[in-house]
Amino acid sequence: MSSTIESAEHKALRTAVAALGQRYGREYLARVAREGGHPEELWADAAKLGYLGVNLPEEYGGGGGGIAELAIVLEELGAAGCPLLMMVVSPAICGTVIARFGTDEQKRTWLPGLADGSLTMAFGITEPDAGSNSHRITTTARRDGDGWILTGRKVFISGVDIADATLIVGRTETASSSGAAPALKPCLFIVPRDTPGFGRSVIDMELQAAEKQFELTLDEVRLPSSALVGDEDAGLLQLFAGLNPERIMTAAFAIGMGRYALARAVEYAKTRQVWKEPIGAHQAVAHPLAQAHIELELARLMTQKAAALYDAGDDMGAGEAANMAKYAAGEACVRAVDQSVHTLGGNGLTREYGLGSLITASRVARIAPVSREMILNFVSHQTLGLPKSY
Repeated sequence: MSSTIESAEHKALRTAVAALGQRYGREYLARVAREGGHPEELWADAAKLGYLGVNLPEEYGGGGGGIAELAIVLEELGAAGCPLLMMVVSPAICGTVIARFGTDEQKRTWLPGLADGSLTMAFGITEPDAGSNSHRITTTARRDGDGWILTGRKVFISGVDIADATLIVGRTETASSSGAAPALKPCLFIVPRDTPGFGRSVIDMELQAAEKQFELTLDEVRLPSSALVGDEDAGLLQLFAGLNPERIMTAAFAIGMGRYALARAVEYAKTRQVWKEPIGAHQAVAHPLAQAHIELELARLMTQKAAALYDAGDDMGAGEAANMAKYAAGEACVRAVDQSVHTLGGNGLTREYGLGSLITASRVARIAPVSREMILNFVSHQTLGLPKSY
């Protein structure tokens, strides 16, 4: 069946997850964030129902599905107003990478816990001086006997305080015979939270979210050889095995948020009366909401395509589609939120209606995990074959 037409199983999954989301909703997540807590109850319930590990192998307690199913879970929770951001990181990025490239020991150690929600893993790639240029990653890993020593810094890493470990992207030191800068050889390392030399400090964000952002320092962090995930020489393949699901899940996150905002605006426009008819009868109100709905649906189609390609093992095709999906969903989300707030007028900025804070939150999908401009660079170079400016 075409990936553009959802199967009965996917529709049933949407309905079931939506029911869970409705039990919690936007106010639950907002309260947890205000109190500085974490959505532990929702995380536990989603895990109990098998939603957190739906993409992980059945032999390790997962659902045996793919990113397509996990994206549905996140989108529907988002549409209910209570998305779980750590789903993007723990089962989607880290779980996928370990399932595809981890040793048998790593799979046994981590996958059952990631699947049932009892273990959580963060993902550390972004650095203060590298930005979107992964070739400037300076976190290095050098051999030390049978183990490794990691040194470097990371920034904007989500949920490190609640994660049992962080999957750190470093590079092995490879001296060049020509004297040029070392070639990029990215490697992935599992760093448990309490490892000596592994420090964290919270970043003060305008964004109000349960998941905090951290700057990490790795000061001569000593790791056993078993901390390396996969093959030391297959770094880029392993890295993008995690980054493509991250983009697909970010798209699902954005679509869910956009749907939530749009539903609130439509509900308001149907009942809010200023003159004779509800304001939703006026085309100046109705048409922008219809346009926002169309853009969200189009973004979902590309997200479904990206997930289908990834789950089918087409990493190259999935890379292109995942970037396009993330771009389309980020733009659609921002416009849907903006129009929804505008539809409510002053009420759109009150805490009662819960839309004002989404103005900031919706920008996340434009910025992270890669900016829309870098996606346009990717498409112009990789898809259109245009020359690079850098």
